[in-house]
Amino acid sequence: MTIRNLDHAVRPRSLAIFGASQREGSVGHIVLKNILDGGFEGEVWPVNLKYGEVQGLRCYRDTAQLPGAPDLAIIATPPATVPGIVSELGAKGCRAAVVITAGLNDGNGLRQAMLNAAKPHLLRIIGPNTVGLMVPPAKLNAGFAHMAAAPGNIALLSQSGAIATSLIDWAAENGVGFSHIVSLGDMADVDVGDWLDLLAGDSRARAIVVYLETVTNPRKFMSAARAAARIKPVIAVKAGRHAAAAKAAATHTGALSGADRVVDAALSRAGILRVNGLGELFDAAEITARFPPLRRARIGIVTNGGGAGVLAVDQIAEGGGTLAELAPATIARLDAALPSTWSHANPVDIIGDAPPERYRAAVEAVAADEGVDVLMVLNCPTGLASPVDAAAAVAGLAEHGRIAGKPVLACWLGEHTARAARHILQEAGIASFETPAQTAQAVSYLADWSRAQKALMRVPSSRSEDVAGDSAAVHAVFRAAAAEGRRMLTEPEAKAVIAAYGICVPQTIVAPSPAEAGQAAAQLLETSAKLVVKLLSKAITHKSDVGGVVLGIETPGQAEEAASRIEGRVRESAPEADIEGYAVQPMVVRKHAHELILGMSRDPIFGPVVLFGAGGVAVEAMDDTAVALPPLDDVLAGDLIERTRIGRLLAGFRDRPAADTKAIAAALNGLSQMIVDFPCIVSVDINPLLADAEGAVALDARIEIDPQAVEEEGPNPALAIRPYPAGWEKEFTGGDATYHIRPIKPADIELYPAFLARVSPDDIRLRFLAPRKDFPDEMLKRLTQLDYDRDMAFVALEAQSGDLAGIGRLSCDPDRTRGEYALLVRTDLQGRGIGWQLLRQIISYAQAEGIARIEGFVLSDNTAMLQMCAEFGFSVTHHADQPGLMLVALDLA
Repeated sequence: MTIRNLDHAVRPRSLAIFGASQREGSVGHIVLKNILDGGFEGEVWPVNLKYGEVQGLRCYRDTAQLPGAPDLAIIATPPATVPGIVSELGAKGCRAAVVITAGLNDGNGLRQAMLNAAKPHLLRIIGPNTVGLMVPPAKLNAGFAHMAAAPGNIALLSQSGAIATSLIDWAAENGVGFSHIVSLGDMADVDVGDWLDLLAGDSRARAIVVYLETVTNPRKFMSAARAAARIKPVIAVKAGRHAAAAKAAATHTGALSGADRVVDAALSRAGILRVNGLGELFDAAEITARFPPLRRARIGIVTNGGGAGVLAVDQIAEGGGTLAELAPATIARLDAALPSTWSHANPVDIIGDAPPERYRAAVEAVAADEGVDVLMVLNCPTGLASPVDAAAAVAGLAEHGRIAGKPVLACWLGEHTARAARHILQEAGIASFETPAQTAQAVSYLADWSRAQKALMRVPSSRSEDVAGDSAAVHAVFRAAAAEGRRMLTEPEAKAVIAAYGICVPQTIVAPSPAEAGQAAAQLLETSAKLVVKLLSKAITHKSDVGGVVLGIETPGQAEEAASRIEGRVRESAPEADIEGYAVQPMVVRKHAHELILGMSRDPIFGPVVLFGAGGVAVEAMDDTAVALPPLDDVLAGDLIERTRIGRLLAGFRDRPAADTKAIAAALNGLSQMIVDFPCIVSVDINPLLADAEGAVALDARIEIDPQAVEEEGPNPALAIRPYPAGWEKEFTGGDATYHIRPIKPADIELYPAFLARVSPDDIRLRFLAPRKDFPDEMLKRLTQLDYDRDMAFVALEAQSGDLAGIGRLSCDPDRTRGEYALLVRTDLQGRGIGWQLLRQIISYAQAEGIARIEGFVLSDNTAMLQMCAEFGFSVTHHADQPGLMLVALDLA
């Protein structure tokens, strides 16, 4: 379940407070007092059988006595009473409850009893064990926080009540207001993903900040987070960055806490900006809500104090930022406007006596440079010039916080003299900070968020166009291992598997005995100067631990001798281990090659994870790896490579030419596709992968499988992100033209303006059930940037031009038992069967996904749609509440 009935919690017209009390200091007393003091304008119904009146209001004995069904119930009664109250509320018609009560858990059965009571009525439970819920714009303060929050446009979600109340206190002192404050509690029902879904569509929330300790439903969380982050900034503090903190967080929440690098990868892929501390949440929310994402974040600095510029550059470097390199034309322009003693570089130090005219000239010049994406303007107080006049000069250039269309961040140092200057800057919409470090940190927020937004737009397919994997060959290898009850593949088996997905491996001959190893060597030495002989044992996976690898073999005799020595060492160190034979292969010698590692493991929360980094025998000691969530594509694979230190070395240095990063990315894509195709894969270790200018080759590979899951089909259901649904594409001919139908992609937003311009106002009315002239950018993003785990849209494109001809959409309930469809075909192309083909595709997809029923709402004068529905077998009935509206439905179960 997701946002169904949650709207009752954030826009209630009536409240029932169970456990409302006259007793000072009790939770029931504080909750009711907070509601009344907050000025809630709806009905307030205290419930407590002990009282006839509470805090001046009539008090009801139980649910049955209430004058109606409350939109929202707040429950602060003993744990054992909660399931019964929930059951009564559901029967009464209530659809949402905040359960403040603690002590409902799996051990005493009360948690499940409460959920069982709520389920028949689709009553949503917030909590239990929560501080409560605030919606300041609605004057709702339904909790026991020590103070109310001011209204604003930031939504706060917190998995810790203590953190929520602390942030409320801090925000009051710093003038920050909230649209929503949600203490999530134990998340028995409504969790972070549900709230992200709801807040994505709530215009009162301009940005969402989250204190996160755990993720209970990763696929739902990723789906909701990606949907929300496409619309507005989502900023998160995730506790448990270090092992001890992760353990404490898990103890606190009673749930698993994923490895921190995996959490980083997941948040980034979801488009969420992660910050390290609570104090950074609101700065990050402000800066990301103020400016759109940037393609790049090259920073130009103008300052009247060299020291302030140096401090800013230090912070930029520590945050991985990029200092812009000023163009020669910009340098010449600055030479003409500034004293000869200016810095002649970025940061542009315009000297301590800089008057406002000098500030204006320098800022205009730097802003005009095409190599600058963000401006940072600094001012240090001096007795030679006025900070206020300088601020006024910069503010006069700004429009909506930008100069020449580029974000501007200002830092006027000091306090007494800087206060008035900061006010001028803020009035002009310019983000203002107190120190160079804070200003540089804010730029890093914008850069990091922009990178996350870039990752968010990627929708890798379940069938990569770049990877021609031989799944049949791989399946045969997995079946053979499973038939023997083995989890670990032999090295030749593992290499055969990765080779089937395009990862280059050396030729390998398996020799059952030392003598046959010599014969294999004779064959391979015809084309190779040196060979390697390796142990093959299903009982020993780390061959080097027992001396099971011998390098530099130059003759057949040496190969036979090497195999015999390996056998002797194994008999001595692991006498119980079986020896299946020996792998003989060419010794790959590449002087300038880098040793890399590619791998896959399963995170307990986010599922399959791809690893890349520096490889070789010292991989753990080097600790230079990065992780990403599959599926990958070339862009995401490139990002993964760039996040490592060795990734920078791959670009080449000194006498070492650049490595073939396309070949490395192709290997990562092959590994990713294999993970998508085979849910049975438990872990993969390709180490080393040698990479240089000539390409990439895997010298060793280990693969573990789950024998019980070998027959499970892909796409892998354990993936935290559902891949683009390849396989749902088709062509058809309509009239005298050919059309291509496929699932929608984010890039299709570019096709919408031309498409909508060729749809008549009446067709718009029929599609949206009312006239509509405006299609805001946010709406188009929500229409095109789907999460395929919950929604589907098919586009029909003109094959010749690529123009958008029609769109069919299916939006499913959270439980995926029912979906609502909608169609829109370009007015000039109607009558060619486009709508028919789109509806047929929607029905086929719904059947494949196990969706039991498709419904739609059709205006009664939309005769063409009603006729098509009848031909497809839809039932057609009048809407019970809205005259002129028809409900069409097709049962698929």
